[in-house]
Amino acid sequence: MVSSEYERRIAARFATFDQDGNGYIDRADFNVAAKALLTEFGTAARSDKGQALYLGAEAFWQGMAGIADRDGDQRITREEFVGGAVKRLRDNPEGFAEIARPFLHAALAVADPDGDGAATVEDTARVLGILGVPQEVARAAATALDTDGDGRIGETEIVTAFARYFTVPE
Repeated sequence: MVSSEYERRIAARFATFDQDGNGYIDRADFNVAAKALLTEFGTAARSDKGQALYLGAEAFWQGMAGIADRDGDQRITREEFVGGAVKRLRDNPEGFAEIARPFLHAALAVADPDGDGAATVEDTARVLGILGVPQEVARAAATALDTDGDGRIGETEIVTAFARYFTVPE
């Protein structure tokens, strides 16, 4: 895949993070995503799971800003997002996974009401939908993550797939 195709694909992923559609990614976008997940799963913001999700969102924002906010204005433009992905993440999905892990871990806990460390395929699709993935794509992706066919998806599968989606040229 040529670099320009990779850049085009990564630029399309920008909208997933720009939750409010204002043309840049900032801390508020991560808070919007956290609030939407809590609302979807009926979890109180002041609960342990709610607080963990907001802390994970902040950690994710800080990691993204460290990679992509080149001018230090606490906003990531589409160009900064693509540039950061190309320069620092393209060949380093593990690095992106570590930035995303606290948020994804907390999101999984919110979507995992019985606390066994895994969410159902349906609940995983709900999470993806809240994060901006079209519903039909979210369902297909969640089903594909269930590699052992048990109807449950754990943190390792979610973090790996999320990192691949944002970093690895396909």
